[in-house]
Amino acid sequence: MTARLNYLTSPTGSRTLKHFMAAGRSIKESALPAATQELVALRVSQINGCAACIDMHTKDAAAAGESAVRLNLVAAWREATVFTDAERAALAVAEQGTRVADAGTGVDDEVWAAAAKHYDDDQLAALVILVSFMNTANRLNIITQQPAGSYQPGQFH
Repeated sequence: MTARLNYLTSPTGSRTLKHFMAAGRSIKESALPAATQELVALRVSQINGCAACIDMHTKDAAAAGESAVRLNLVAAWREATVFTDAERAALAVAEQGTRVADAGTGVDDEVWAAAAKHYDDDQLAALVILVSFMNTANRLNIITQQPAGSYQPGQFH
């Protein structure tokens, strides 16, 4: 599979993605736990069907020490016993924040309150921005059919 477009060869794409990736680095440097960030990025990408992002976040998480069991169970996190309450709250925000068209109201009060029990305002800001960032990244990749499978851990960091 070949991508429809290489953003980096386009002046607009290259210039815009430079700033977009800087926003991604800012999220990575936030107080939201790194493991939670990878789980959320993976779940958003699964929902959206973004193979390139699933490839990236699975490999980055594994390289950072995440277990195969937890990575494999992200898609069914509600039934899995391997996630903390805080991670489950973040995954619920990620799902409702990604499925805004389906949910109609976005993240409901119950899900938000559960997340607020585990994360401070700065971490919540990082979580919301991460969900939004991943939804954008997924769309950038899906629209241009970016291929998956060849990503190397840390390739874009």
